[in-house]
Amino acid sequence: MLTYTLRRIALAIPSLIFISLVIFLLLELSPGDPLGNVPLTVPPEVKAKMREALGLGQAWYIRYVLWLKQFFWIEPMHWVDQWLGTSIVEGQQRIISFQSRVPVFDVIAQRIPQTLIVVGFSYLVGVLIAIPIGIYSAYRQYSWFDQLGTFLSMVGFSMPTFFTGVVLIIIFAVNLQWFPSVYDTTLHVTDWPSFWKQVRQMVMPVTVLSLYNAAQISRFMRASMLDNLRQDYVRTARAKGLAERTVVLKHVLRNSLIPVVTVIALGLPSVFGGAIITEQVFRVNGLGQLLISAIQANDIPMVLTLTFIFAILIVAFTLIADLLYGVLDPRIRYD
Repeated sequence: MLTYTLRRIALAIPSLIFISLVIFLLLELSPGDPLGNVPLTVPPEVKAKMREALGLGQAWYIRYVLWLKQFFWIEPMHWVDQWLGTSIVEGQQRIISFQSRVPVFDVIAQRIPQTLIVVGFSYLVGVLIAIPIGIYSAYRQYSWFDQLGTFLSMVGFSMPTFFTGVVLIIIFAVNLQWFPSVYDTTLHVTDWPSFWKQVRQMVMPVTVLSLYNAAQISRFMRASMLDNLRQDYVRTARAKGLAERTVVLKHVLRNSLIPVVTVIALGLPSVFGGAIITEQVFRVNGLGQLLISAIQANDIPMVLTLTFIFAILIVAFTLIADLLYGVLDPRIRYD
């Protein structure tokens, strides 16, 4: 296992370098000026300093190497200024004295808690709902529960999140006025009233994302369970007199989780990436909205850093999923 892990990490390094180069070149070739959204009132000399600080006058390969250095290397005395570059959009708040730049990492760190609270909790709820539904739907194939679960899964998977989000806002926020339509990111939980206020504003975005995630994962869980329930080892286990609960939950479920683990692991980076559409609908000030704002403002350092972080997360969770295969299936050996 250790040898396999080290080998996969060694293969992941050149893959990530290639991905970073592709992302950098795509953004480099994209139209528009990174300083195009700077107000016209900014003096030309200040704008020239901004362009020099961002290295826009240098060749693309020099800026690419400097960006990689800033991403992976933290200088001991200037770790704040060097980490992940500098965001243009956030720096415009102090545009006159551009020396006080805002690091990208500081901006991302401010948005991560909101994204993890809403998107992370919704993904956890979706997984906890989807796995039992998929197991029981496969075990009771063609029953009323299976038919209802199939119908709800198709509805949840086919309807886009911006549609279900708007529907929930109209019904529960506008008409019934049960929940707020706008997520208050400035709320701090200090007592029970603020805790319940936080719960109320999380209900609708978590419901929208949980429905979408549960619909997808439950279909994979059901299909995987159906494939394993027809295998010979299941008939052999039943013929030996094992209890039905033991056959289903110990033998069938363990083998059925292998493909589902891949789906769950590859979906985890989206938790850190944020739900771009849902965060826009409910005004959640998370990473998804940050990425959209950075793209609209042509904030190249922010877009470059966020997309590369997502790529690192995908590679990392893919490795975790491969390692979990050996835990779920003893027949899999890596050494």
